Amino acid sequence: MNPYALSMLLSSLAIGTTITLSSSHWFLAWMGLEINTLAIVPLMTKMHHPRATESATKYFLTQATASALILFSTTMNAWTTGEWTIMNMSNNTATTVLTIALAIKLGIAPFHLWLPDVLQGLNLMTGLLLSTWQKLAPMALLIMTNHQLNMNLLIIMALASTIIGGWGGLNQTQMRKIMAYSSIAHLGWMILILSFAPSLTMLNLMVYLMLTSSMFIMMMATHSTNINKLSTSWLKTPTLAASTMITLMALGGLPPTLGFVPKWLILQEMTKQHLEALSTMMAMSALLSLFFYLRLSYTISLTSPPNISNSNLTWRMKNNKLLMLPTLIVLSTMMMPIAPTLLTMMN
Repeated sequence: MNPYALSMLLSSLAIGTTITLSSSHWFLAWMGLEINTLAIVPLMTKMHHPRATESATKYFLTQATASALILFSTTMNAWTTGEWTIMNMSNNTATTVLTIALAIKLGIAPFHLWLPDVLQGLNLMTGLLLSTWQKLAPMALLIMTNHQLNMNLLIIMALASTIIGGWGGLNQTQMRKIMAYSSIAHLGWMILILSFAPSLTMLNLMVYLMLTSSMFIMMMATHSTNINKLSTSWLKTPTLAASTMITLMALGGLPPTLGFVPKWLILQEMTKQHLEALSTMMAMSALLSLFFYLRLSYTISLTSPPNISNSNLTWRMKNNKLLMLPTLIVLSTMMMPIAPTLLTMMN
């Protein structure tokens, strides 16, 4: 892609998210979401492949539907209250429609079906943008309106997301689909605690962004788009393969990695709210996700190809462009001791 066109599209992505994050008026927030959607569609189609075109079409249609629902719900709320302020959503029907619209935008179950297919048709860099940057604006709107949303609806979607996110990833061989189901499961944890402690939602979002960015950048470094290619990554960069395994453990939420912190704090808060049965179901559903992370770790560390691969494998690749990767790996694996400081910052 032309560098000038690429810089314009990336700037539009940044501007769209910034407009949504800084707005207090629903029309400005909606406009920021639209700029975001229109900026990422050309990035999706830059591969000139039928799968990329299909992904872009699916993404555009789902996001357009969600945007129409957001505009409908905010117009309905303005009709009854006379205000377009984001913090003033007093109409119950409008609030429910808004929750569903933002769930469609994020890919939360049961509105998740577009996410694995769309992510599978993209290259890894665009997939990284879709899994991280594109979550910021809708999640910010959810956090800003958390005190007005239907708590029971959020809990049902959260439980469905963690179960479907864990169950859907079990039988996958494509890394991008596995990361899509991982994203669905993490979003479930975020919206579960949204009504009780929004600061924990922000902490979980920050941890998710760091871990997912680390994983996608490592996949780009080793050119791993499926499990078979991942199993040969130790031939290329043994250190990076070990780091990938640790990051997968962090995504699964195993101590002492950073991924354990948000799950621990969320389950603690849920038990304080006397929701022990729900906490147990969430913890059990996290085991489903942990299984396919462990399967990937096993593939990286304990298996080797049965014969010499016919593909051209570069011995000790030079990755000069991936300067942020060591920092992200350190942050995602060794920040658990300063978790109380992070939580204080979120409050």
